[in-house]
Amino acid sequence: MAKKSGINIVPLGDRVVLRRESAEETTTGGIVLPDAAQDKPQRGEVVAVGDGYVKSDGQKIALTVQEGDKVIFSSYAGDEINVGDEEFLLLRESDILATF
Repeated sequence: MAKKSGINIVPLGDRVVLRRESAEETTTGGIVLPDAAQDKPQRGEVVAVGDGYVKSDGQKIALTVQEGDKVIFSSYAGDEINVGDEEFLLLRESDILATF
């Protein structure tokens, strides 16, 4: 469960809630990029994790990632959600490619 400024997010099953890293606002050469030209980063920090998924035999398997992990995920993965004034990404654990 993620708690920040009174906001509770509880993902279900194999879902994970991420806070996406902020986009680069300037290029390496120092050119300032407008919002429309900024690519959304494919990196983020895990804010909350679900309780796992259930196999066909009924056994529950816990998720691999944990709160606080930094991850890389697929570019079109998940759904963007707004909770209060914050923006999060809700996706399945299988959309996460790596941790770092």
